[in-house]
Amino acid sequence: MDPSLYRYRQPIDLSNPRLRKLAAALAPSYVRVSGTWANSTYFQDSEGPAPATPPAGFGSVLTRQEWKGVVDFSNAVDAKIITSFAISTGVRDADGVWTPVEAKKFLDYTKSVGGSIAAAEMFNEPTFAGMGGAPKGYTAATYGRDFKVFQPFVKKAAPGTLILGPGSVGEAGSLGDVMNMNLIKSKDMLTEEGPGLDVFSYHFYGGVSKRCSQMGAASQRTPETALSAEWLGRTERDEAYYAKLRDEYLPGGPLWLTETGETACGGNPWASTFIDSFRYLNQLGTLAKGGVQVVAHNTLAASDYALIDEATLTPRPNYWSAVLWRRMMGTTVLDAGASPDPNLHVYAHCLREHPGGVAMLVINADRAAAQSLEVPVQSERYTLTAQDLLSSSVALNGVELKLGAGDALPKMAGKAAAKGKVEFAPESITFLAITGAGNAACR
Repeated sequence: MDPSLYRYRQPIDLSNPRLRKLAAALAPSYVRVSGTWANSTYFQDSEGPAPATPPAGFGSVLTRQEWKGVVDFSNAVDAKIITSFAISTGVRDADGVWTPVEAKKFLDYTKSVGGSIAAAEMFNEPTFAGMGGAPKGYTAATYGRDFKVFQPFVKKAAPGTLILGPGSVGEAGSLGDVMNMNLIKSKDMLTEEGPGLDVFSYHFYGGVSKRCSQMGAASQRTPETALSAEWLGRTERDEAYYAKLRDEYLPGGPLWLTETGETACGGNPWASTFIDSFRYLNQLGTLAKGGVQVVAHNTLAASDYALIDEATLTPRPNYWSAVLWRRMMGTTVLDAGASPDPNLHVYAHCLREHPGGVAMLVINADRAAAQSLEVPVQSERYTLTAQDLLSSSVALNGVELKLGAGDALPKMAGKAAAKGKVEFAPESITFLAITGAGNAACR
């Protein structure tokens, strides 16, 4: 990869009180620490300083202090850890077979400081293993051989850890031909590895940011098309692709999306604005309807697609969207019925912490026309809007959402909506809390 695509970032301070307060508002949750860099990261298992350069066979170094920061953050904000392991040449024996030399000391240290790994992929995005630090000539057969060492090791060393996999990306067409980057097919890897997965995982990006414009115009996305049914529907296409593989190789098993965001390569600058909340919340609604149990959004506080601005730790529109989703949408998914318009996206769940109640998410992606639905009982509405779709601020029922004194989250109160026709303004996102629904499935 072209080094000019990257810039150095200091390790994030996970002890920051504001960051912890913001993350805790999304609990219970998962925090995923992984990515391409993790595939070749050396764990410095001592209290001494990190080496000036990584040991041979590695590309970067993770210190004890940094990883303890993750464990402490996880415990403080009620976010279980998802991660992956190094698979570069530094962890291989003379025959090139993966060994648990790094994974063991990493797991042992995690346990010693009061942490645990809830779930782990063997490594990040094996479909592009060559780009991700794997040894030259890495194939599906190599993956299968490695997995047959990895799986029994994890089950013995960390029996409570769920094994996720394969964590693939880029096969359903959303990213185009990805520049012919020697893609290893998930089907081939799954065939070679045999049984052993607890959860089927995959990654999804509907396109790539302008940082990776060399991948071609077909992979690019602009604000002008960010509300289109085609763009918003891409997540469903990839989910269907990987669900079919799940049905074949892990019948009845859970399906998790362990990495997603506005676009790959760090997100476009407008990923930090209100316009991306349509993609984000529609994706959560679509995937929940499809049975996906976990969605890990990339990232919490780094780059353009982060929920929180990394420099100021100011919540972005997607953060407030995530808070409302967490507060409103329970884990039981209901049938919302057919939408009366292709630009109106409607989802229904049991209302969190309100037995018998129903929560609806109504996204009006039409840029000009209002839409309406008949709601047979009174509800409380929570409508997100912005003066400009490309604004970094968002209003709830007309009042800008922002932190208060001591970084307190705002009250985020709803407004009463009478039963009957409920209207939804163009370019708006609304949650409806229907406490009096009396839904038997939600008791």
